Parts: sequence; C-alpha cells; structure tokens
Amino acid sequence: MSDALRQFKSEIFQALAHPTRIAIVETLRDGELSAGQLIEKLDLEQANASQHLAILRAKHVVVNRKAGNQVFYSIRDPALIKVLDILRRYFYSQLSSTVSMLEEVAQAGSFKK
Repeated sequence: MSDALRQFKSEIFQALAHPTRIAIVETLRDGELSAGQLIEKLDLEQANASQHLAILRAKHVVVNRKAGNQVFYSIRDPALIKVLDILRRYFYSQLSSTVSMLEEVAQAGSFKK
C-alpha cells in the first residue's frame, strides 16, 4: 500500500475522530439536510456544529451547497456509510465476544467472594 493511500485513510479517520462528526455523517445517511436541520436533529450549538462541519468539508467527507441564506450538506461518497456500518458490526462483534468471555468467567465462579 502506498504512503499516499495510508495518508488519505488517516485523514478520513481524523475527520471522523469525534463522535459529533460521526453523528453528522450518520444523520446525512438518508440525504441532504440544511445546517439548521442538522443542528436541530443533533441538538448542537450553532458554533459547535459549524466547527465540525468545517472539518468534514476540509477533509472532503461532506459537500455543501448554498440556496438563499441556507447551506445544505450531504455526504460526498455513500461508501463512507458502508464503512461506518462495517465499524458498527465490528463493535457489536467485539461486544458479543466480551460478553461471552464474561459469562464464561462468571460460570467458572471467578466472581465469588
């Protein structure tokens, strides 16, 4: 794998390195929304939302268009949603493994006082 590709991947993960930015991307899953709609749906402060949206724009995760005095956002490439879906499955797999391990330990009596 080339260094340029690794750098690109790193920048995408940096853009998604905050739960609010992931929430923004997931909220845009079904299509374009105005900044106001995102702020309302995610219960964000306007300044905070603007900062996160600027990062997502700078890393080319989202694109925007202006219509009058409103700015609308959408995901640049829907493949990113697939990546987030895979991460969700990975999370549940890890969680399931941890729960199974804890159940085994509990059945073995390791939690006895």
